[in-house]
Order: sequence, then C-alpha cells, then structure tokens
Amino acid sequence: MMMKWRLFKETGRPLSTAEGLAIDDTLPRSVDQHGSPPILHLYTFVPSAIVGKYQDIEAALKLERCKARGVEYNRRATGGGTVIMGPQVVALGLGINLDYPGIKNGVSGVFESLSQVLCAAVSRFGVKARFRPRNDLEVEGKKLAGLSAAAESGKALLFHTSLLVDFDIGLMLDIMNTPLIKIQDKGYSCFSQRITTFGQETGKRLSVTEVMDAIQEAFEEHFGIQFTQDRPDPWEQECISRLIKERYTNKDWIFSHKHPRARMGVGRVKTKGGLLEIYLSLAGGSIENLVITGDFFSTTEAVQRIESELKWTSARREAIEEKLGAIWKPDMIYGLDVPTLASAILQAKENQVRL
Repeated sequence: MMMKWRLFKETGRPLSTAEGLAIDDTLPRSVDQHGSPPILHLYTFVPSAIVGKYQDIEAALKLERCKARGVEYNRRATGGGTVIMGPQVVALGLGINLDYPGIKNGVSGVFESLSQVLCAAVSRFGVKARFRPRNDLEVEGKKLAGLSAAAESGKALLFHTSLLVDFDIGLMLDIMNTPLIKIQDKGYSCFSQRITTFGQETGKRLSVTEVMDAIQEAFEEHFGIQFTQDRPDPWEQECISRLIKERYTNKDWIFSHKHPRARMGVGRVKTKGGLLEIYLSLAGGSIENLVITGDFFSTTEAVQRIESELKWTSARREAIEEKLGAIWKPDMIYGLDVPTLASAILQAKENQVRL
C-alpha cells in the first residue's frame, strides 16, 4: 500500500510571517509528538523579510525602510541568511523524521537529499538546477532557491526553502544591509548578478500554483508516496497559536541574537558554513565573554555550549582548540571545523586588544 503524506497547500492567500512560520514550526512537532506522517506545507508570504535564527535582525535589515514599504520582518527557527518573501515566491516547509528512508544523515545529507527533489521539480519546466553547498539551489551559478533546516523536536526535522517564481531585486537592495565581506567574497558588486527566477529561466510567466504542483509531484515520485490535502487539526492549531504568541509576535524572539552593544572585539570570517561573527571580551589573558552570531546552521544548544565552554578559557590558539576539540561533534556548526572557529575567535581577540 502506498504511503500517504499530508499536504497543507495555500493557494488562495499569502500568509503573515507569524502564521506561516508558526505552521512550519508545528510540522516536525506533529510528526514527532502527535504521530503524524510527514507534512509538506506549500504557501506564499505577504511581502516580508525573514532572517535566520542566529542573525541580528537590526544588522541584517533596514527596519525603517521595511516599515515605510509595508514589509513585515521576523526571525525563523532555522539557520541561514535573510530571505525576501512575497506572493511570487513559493515558501516550502517540510516536517519529516530524520531517519525517514531516503534522507541522508547530517545537515549536509538533508540538503543533498531534498535538493534532489527540488531539482526534479525544476526540471519539469526545462530548467536544469543543481545543489551548491552550503545551501543554494543554482541554475548556471545563479541562485534560484535557498535551503535551510533545523531539528528542534526530537527525531523530526524542519526543512525550509523559498523558490523564486518572480522577485523584486530593487526591494531587496532597499531593505537589506549586506556585510561587505559577503559581497567581496562572492566577487560581484550587485546581487542581481547572482539571482535568477523561474520566469527568467523559462521565458514564461509561471504561476506559483504551477510551481507548487511541480514540487508536489516531485516529492510523490522521489519518495513513492501520495499526498492527502489536509488542514491543521485541533492539536496542531493549538501549537500554531502558541508559537504565534510566544515566538512570532514576541519582540524577545524577533530581536534575539543581537550583536553586543558593549565594546567587544569582533571577528568576521566567511566560512563554508556561512558568515561567522564572533564578539569577544577579555579579562587578562582569558575569554570573559563570547557571543556567536551569523547566517550559519546549528542548534541553539550547540551554540550555547560553545559559548559557555570557552568562557574563562585562555585566549591562546592551543587552549581554544583544545577546549573546542573536547566538545566538537560533526555538523555542530554545519560546514565549520575547529581551526576555522578558533581563527575567528583569535581575530576577535586581536580587535579587542586594539580597542
């Protein structure tokens, strides 16, 4: 008998950031705690800017420009960088068990496995896409989609992506603050050289519904399943309402992961896992305080453990690497290794000494 997954498909109205993100966060919880089969959520947002879990929203976005242009802003529960959403960008949330057949281990395995599905969906329009680590779906070097993931609920995973049917590059440039290090690293002066859309690649005016249908079919073929169109049940609705209240309309959540305002040394390194920003203060020759932010992929538990373990450690490379090596696990911060993290910390140390 063919396995059935649930499909939450919103084609009639774009969702607010609070509602869309709360529904997505509920998907893995329902799979892990409520006995649901995997759930795919396909929808669009109102015009909005959504930062990754570990970013400083005030550093990533020009909030006054967002307000002036009627653009919502919020913080999602998955890592990665800022995404600009709207009625012509397909948003996808997937809740699925980490050990589901066809899902490879680790963050890199999840991205590799699910990018295959998305590439198959894109190919239905005659477009050849490929996954480029760390988290982009690209067509001839141009970004068509960004991928993100997090495992907050037991053995279940939330996978996020946004696929550009059409895109307002002017809006993005007006409301985003882009670190110079990222522009220099990419080797281009304008983001429009690095972004593409379904419309540009096909030469056709596609609807978001057509793209959603192609995604649905690709998932069914890849996993050998059939979708049942569904809506959140009462247990899930209660979870959604709680997350809207406690997270997505809560300033403590939206404005968390702020860059420290005190005088601290800053280390910024563009790594394979994303932009890493280290804020550090010293007491004598030891690390008094350490804050890690950026657009990387990790878990809150892992980041907090690193910050805690390094407190009062000698600010010498050997001591830092020894302490990190004792706690380090694969994908603790996706795409990052101990020497790279130590280098970013030492850069922050040097800048702190100069203050």
